[in-house]
Amino acid sequence: MGNRMLSESALDRMEKEYQEWLREYQGATRKMPERLKRFSTVSDMEIKSLYTPLDIKEKDYFEEIGLPGFYPFTRGVQSTMYRARLWTMRMFAGLGSAEDTNNRFHYLINHGETGLSTAFDFPTLMGYDTDSPLARGECGKCGVAIDTIQDMQRLFAHINLEEVTSSMTINPPASILWAMYIANAENEGYDRKKLGGTIQNDCLKEFIAQKTLMLPPEPSIRLVVDTVEYGTREVPRWNTISISGYHIREAGSTAVQELAFTIYDGVCYVEECIKRGLDVDDFAGRLSFFWNSHIDFFEEIAKMRAARRLWARLMKDRFKAKNPRSMLLRFHTQTAGCSLTSQEPYNNIIRTTTEALAAILGGTQSLHTNSLDEVYMIPSEQAVLIALRTQQILADEVGVTNVIDPLAGSYFVEALTDKMEEEANDYIRKLDELGGMVAAIERDYPQMEIADAAYHYQQQLERDEKIIIGLNKYPSERPELEFILKIDEELERRQVEGTNAFKANRDKVKFQKAMDELKRRCEGPPCWENNVMPALLDAVHAGATEQECCDLYRQVFGTYSDPGTF
Repeated sequence: MGNRMLSESALDRMEKEYQEWLREYQGATRKMPERLKRFSTVSDMEIKSLYTPLDIKEKDYFEEIGLPGFYPFTRGVQSTMYRARLWTMRMFAGLGSAEDTNNRFHYLINHGETGLSTAFDFPTLMGYDTDSPLARGECGKCGVAIDTIQDMQRLFAHINLEEVTSSMTINPPASILWAMYIANAENEGYDRKKLGGTIQNDCLKEFIAQKTLMLPPEPSIRLVVDTVEYGTREVPRWNTISISGYHIREAGSTAVQELAFTIYDGVCYVEECIKRGLDVDDFAGRLSFFWNSHIDFFEEIAKMRAARRLWARLMKDRFKAKNPRSMLLRFHTQTAGCSLTSQEPYNNIIRTTTEALAAILGGTQSLHTNSLDEVYMIPSEQAVLIALRTQQILADEVGVTNVIDPLAGSYFVEALTDKMEEEANDYIRKLDELGGMVAAIERDYPQMEIADAAYHYQQQLERDEKIIIGLNKYPSERPELEFILKIDEELERRQVEGTNAFKANRDKVKFQKAMDELKRRCEGPPCWENNVMPALLDAVHAGATEQECCDLYRQVFGTYSDPGTF
């Protein structure tokens, strides 16, 4: 019997009683039929009417569940979880100018936020300065405009960068924005070895889902490995990649696809770092993950529990990690933007609350709760405060933080966790057969799997097999909100003037020398001597803008456009 949780005699009794219950249930449903012909999760994973010990009868407690803080970490990555320290409340913020966003940072900190998270505007995300013709009309519209180290200084003005951790949602230009952050911190007198935070820096999910694309896959991964290598040596408290399932899910994937493709992206990064010569136990402890907490409560909890166990097993068995910290899947969670509706937007508060609760019961280390008005615009102060208060009420009033992993042992949750891991492993085997994630992306495999899942869900909505209140059940007209945040159209002119003045005042000789060294490193073979980060730090100190560094990347490595296979 090994370490199974129930004896054979107990299981025999359970089987007999279950059959008795089933006969009773079938008789009852003949009199009063079930509400739906088929019950399934939002990802369309079929759900039985009842779960019992029979659904987990083969489960080995020590190998598959265990204790919090112990392998395989199904129950959490810390032994104390929220009884000692709550998750980091990290509200996404980015609007208009650096000063506008800095004001929002201070507003959130003053109301109890415990970590910063920066959203950048589209030109910044794509590697263009505000004065580029390609950036016209987009300045500050979906995040903050950052062109120079001077903008970065204004963004984090009067914030202690050794006391607060900062997350930056930036991907193709991640190395450059990180260099600006480090350089600015050092200008302010901070020690880079004491800086904590995260750069998203996940290029693979861009090719799969989000599509803020700049360089081809191979040089994109090379730059990611450069940041991991530099962080391991020079900025040891920094998470140099946030391996992100969030955008995969927002693109329409199922929960299993989000889990499998994200974990496999992590596998790819680990493999590439090892090829560079890094020891897995030197860098793996600073990899972090980012999950979407969607509307199906139990599916999301099971996904997060399965993710921890799956990653721990991969790190131990596939990569032979020795340090338990290398096996920890630490993650940030954001509630699902795609679950929000413009119809009856105040309903979004309820959706966000249940999604946040799922993330907490799933064991998140960091959480962003979406604002009720995000389907319309960048969140207003009123809405973002409600979203922050949602986390704080869950943390301090409702009692869910008092017990560590309170759903462990639930027949349903454990069976669903097992099912998630099993189906994710099927995808992982397929990706291995295809030759890895880059080869799979080139064959459009993950992209088409997600597209098919999104299409299937849309069909279910149209057939009323899945319900969204206010949309296809109790349909409602779109109401106006009382408060609408608008970005000043004059912002773009001021930002362009500031960027041009900054470039005009820099030391041109020092600037050119730094850019020449950056180009030399980009053109050289990947290795520590050609790591781009030291040269980027010199370049941004010398006044290089984001686009100037990205243009050099584009010149050396080439550009990439999505093939649009559908």
